[in-house]
This record gives sequence, C-alpha cells and structure tokens, in this order.
Amino acid sequence: MNQETIQHSEQKKACVNCGAELLYKPGSSEIKCNYCGYEEAIQETYSVFEELELYPYLKKMGAQSHTEKISMLHCKSCGANQHVEENYKSLHCVYCSETLVVEDAYEEEWILPGAVLPFQLTHKQSHEIFRKWVKSLWFAPNKLQKASLDPQKTKGLYIPFWTFDADIFANYTGKRGDYYYVTENYNTIENGENVRKNKQVRKTKWTSTSGSITGFIDDTLINASKKRNKTLPSKITNWNLNSLQTFNSKYLAGFVTEKYTLPLKDGHLKSKEKAHKIATDWACKDIGGDTQSVSSLDLNISKETFKHILLPVYISHYVYNNKKYHFYINGQTATISGKRPYSFWKIFFLVLFILLTITIIVIVIKE
Repeated sequence: MNQETIQHSEQKKACVNCGAELLYKPGSSEIKCNYCGYEEAIQETYSVFEELELYPYLKKMGAQSHTEKISMLHCKSCGANQHVEENYKSLHCVYCSETLVVEDAYEEEWILPGAVLPFQLTHKQSHEIFRKWVKSLWFAPNKLQKASLDPQKTKGLYIPFWTFDADIFANYTGKRGDYYYVTENYNTIENGENVRKNKQVRKTKWTSTSGSITGFIDDTLINASKKRNKTLPSKITNWNLNSLQTFNSKYLAGFVTEKYTLPLKDGHLKSKEKAHKIATDWACKDIGGDTQSVSSLDLNISKETFKHILLPVYISHYVYNNKKYHFYINGQTATISGKRPYSFWKIFFLVLFILLTITIIVIVIKE
C-alpha cells in the first residue's frame, strides 16, 4: 500500500496492582503504571542483533520467519493507517488528530523490527523543548504560541528504518592531482602609475592511476517511511545507533509506531546507491594526493544482510492559513527542527516602526 501505515503500541500489559496499562518509561529499562506508580523491569536485552539474509526476503517476504500480521485502520481525513489495539473503541490520528473509530479493520503483514532505540525523553520534556523553541521564534503568530501550550499536539512516534550491512570490493581508475605553485607576473595601477608585480598561482599536476578497495559497510541507514523520507529534517537524524536494543514490544507501550511504506527492495536500491558513494570516497582516499578524480568504478557487493529498526521522534503540528506545519524532536538527543509560519502583521508593524523611527530621526536632524 502507498498510504502511510501507523501501528499503535502492542501487547498491552496490565498493572498487577490496579489493572491499568503499563507504559514504557523513557530513559529507562522499565514499564510503569501512571496511576499507582508500579514499575516493572523490561527483560534485559543485549546490543547483539540478528542480521537477516537479504535475498530470501527480497524473493518472498511472507514465507520467511520474523514476519507477522497486524490489524490496521484507515484515517479518512489524511489517509494514514493505524494499528488498532483490542481494547480501543476510539483514538486519534497521530498526524491530523482526527478521531478514528474502529471499523473496517484489515490485516497486513510486516517484517518484525530487529532492534529499537528507546525514547530517552518523556512526553513532558519533549513538549517543554517544543514550547521553548516556539517562544524563541521571531515573528511567530500568536496562535502558534497558544498552540504550543497544548501538550496533546506533541506525540511520540517510532519511525521505521532499514539498515544494510555488506562487504564491498571495487576496481577503479582515476587521476591523482598534486598541487604545485608557480610565480606569475602581472601589471596593476597604483597611485596612477603602472606597476609590475608577481604572485603565486596554484596549479595541479594530474597523474593517471588505478587500484582496488575492499571493506565492510555497517548499518547503512535508509528511511523506510515514504512520507517522512521527504519531510523529516536531516538536523534531527543524529541518532546514536550504539544504543539500539534488541526489539521488545514493551518499549513501544504508550507510543505510536509507524509501519514502513518503503518496500525492502526499494530500500535495498537506495543502500546500493550509498554503497557506490562510499566506495568512491574510499577510492579517493586510496588515490591520495591533494585532489582526486574517479573515472570508473566496478563495484561488487556481497554478503548483504539487513534489519528493520525503529527510531524515536516526537512530532507536533500546527495549521496556519490552511497550511500544516510539522515540528520534530529527536527522541534520543532532544534536537529540534521544523518549518514555521510567520506573522504578516508582526513583520508589517516592525517595518512600519523602523520607517517611522527613521523619519523622526531625519526630521530631528533637519531641525
């Protein structure tokens, strides 16, 4: 499907004291009851992840292990699809806040995540970061300031990514450039007189070269959300993947999880493009010199594996003049970014104030 697919937190676990749902406690390895305060440790995980062989999945995903079916519900307002938990009778779309009523649910298969990067920021912390950021914006509409006070507009979302590992080998041909300097004379005018001077000019000596490079590419990261692939600011994609945990659905409790909409085969093609760029960079380093040019690269990629991972983001949106603006916070590093609206009247009155100030100064000077 080309529509966005959202999965709400899975496998709800009840509190042993009061029966309320236990939710993941960001920045910890525990799930917590927000009603009575009961906490329960998530089973210890290790940062050793199973890399799945790529080509069997490319041939036929459904026949493989590490797949399951999930129940989805379509948002009639924005087109997003969201997984419905058994006990939910209604919920809100994470993107447009439209109320979703459980009806016409359908099943869809997906490759289970192999790893998850748990949220390190609480919802309260993320909302405070967003509020301060909005407050610091120049010429922001007053309505945006008010909207930032509503914590319901800030929501935690796990975004899907593919990661690819591979061995690469490549033969290349190219040129090595070494800088050298020569003295050149030139004429110039100084104090009305023609003066002859000299200067150092950099030139490049090019030498044809060839060779080969080999190495291992680890965790090439490909955004598996078609919609987020275009809108997710690069500024907030600075996750530390060394903190990945082996997938456990308890880390998802209380958050929304988006299902990948970029198929594995398309993610693989993007990873090959990145592999070619990496190989070209390695060839340039191998060539040496001050500058390099690679004219041909015969790349061989082998022993390819992949995994599906989930990375944490808080999102908030605001509609201004019938246009929706999204804001994003990295759920691990607290980096914030997003597009913002400008208030026409605030800018207008500032310009008017500056012009009036200049006019008054001119009048005073003339008097």
